[in-house]
Amino acid sequence: MKLAIKENPLPKYIAIEGPIGVGKTTLANKLATNFNYDAFLERPSENPFLKNFYKNPSQSALATQLFFLFQRMQQIEELKQRSLFETVRVADFLIQKDRLFAEVTLSNEEMDLYDKIYEHLTIDAPTPDLVIYLQAPVDVLMNRIGKRGNPNEQFLTPDYLERLNDAYKSFFLYYESSPLLIVNAADINLESNDDDFDMLVGQIMSDPKGKKFINPQPSII
Repeated sequence: MKLAIKENPLPKYIAIEGPIGVGKTTLANKLATNFNYDAFLERPSENPFLKNFYKNPSQSALATQLFFLFQRMQQIEELKQRSLFETVRVADFLIQKDRLFAEVTLSNEEMDLYDKIYEHLTIDAPTPDLVIYLQAPVDVLMNRIGKRGNPNEQFLTPDYLERLNDAYKSFFLYYESSPLLIVNAADINLESNDDDFDMLVGQIMSDPKGKKFINPQPSII
């Protein structure tokens, strides 16, 4: 008599993180389609300060970060309400990313003000069942940012992306709130290469625990 083998349950809430240009939103949309999940995405185009921030970070950094903070709070409330009706979703951000970006972009005085505002907010974000952290070096990020042709992003500098990369590495070095897949995305194409995408789907379906590093073989991008 054969025993039925229980399949590993899919994570009901997946969050994808990584620096600008690494492919978070693309992967979130593709996973949502593949798993029939609800895609819960950032809305940077709604931030009226972002365009000026890219041109002159020092002048618009605080306003940009505070807008994102309040927007993120609203999104968390939406996520909590929607979860009553939709049990599975994939997001292209974590709430913690807001403070991570703030630490990279704000002066010491602005950071003090940001922290005081943050401390007075009630942020009860649901914890993802799985986090996917996409990594790529600055030259790869610059290349991908250039290819997608956002005119505002042309002002992003390698120095800024390097500092952002370092901030992400430090954050996820100690991250233990959810199972974590750290994916070297420098030489793979999760958007149009089926083998690369299927590899990652297989990792997700394996019910990963703890922290796992994935360094796939290069593919043609």
